[in-house]
Amino acid sequence: MDNPASVARRTLLSWSSGKDSAWALHRLRRDPAYELVGLFSVVNAANGRAAMHAVRQELLRRQAQAAGLPLQIVEIPDPCSNAEYETRMADFLARARADGIECIAFGDLFLEDIRRYREEKLAGTGIEPVFPLWGIPTDELSRTLVEAGVRAVITCVDTAQLPAEFVGQVYDDAFLERLPEGADPCGERGEFHSFVFDTPDFAAPLAISLGETVVREGFVFMDVRPPAGV
Repeated sequence: MDNPASVARRTLLSWSSGKDSAWALHRLRRDPAYELVGLFSVVNAANGRAAMHAVRQELLRRQAQAAGLPLQIVEIPDPCSNAEYETRMADFLARARADGIECIAFGDLFLEDIRRYREEKLAGTGIEPVFPLWGIPTDELSRTLVEAGVRAVITCVDTAQLPAEFVGQVYDDAFLERLPEGADPCGERGEFHSFVFDTPDFAAPLAISLGETVVREGFVFMDVRPPAGV
């Protein structure tokens, strides 16, 4: 009889649309302890976009299709209180557990308070939190992403931490060299967010176009779109 300890655990990946999610996907697919069965994203129901990254839901679905995985959408209202957010997530987790999900993976890197929050919210659900990128030095990880062929565009910049001109730029060696001193090269403190249009785990690169820039509450957003006619 098979050893239960050797059975890969059914896992969902929290999908932000950005480079860290993409690398978490890459690592999970190469770890025999986990069976990655899908992605999930939190989306603002009013505008159909992922929170903070401001990526259109259509593009989230295109990413999932390129990765060959189903995508589940968790809708939240706008505005959304923390209590309402936690209620929506608790309902989603209950459904996931009923579907046999044993682990949920996150692309977090080093922020202890974020990790602790996730662990607390999953405690008692029967679902284990997994952090496949945790503790990797971000200077090392940023270079690894670029060298491995992860291609992303910057969709959001916190202008309190980074000049607005960085929005819309491609995440590459030149981008990393231009970052001001003190900015995390993976944007883990919220300096910037990204949209991945190609990774080693996509069947093919996603065609995208860049639209208008929007400034809102100290953040600059770049509208990433499917190309015209697609």
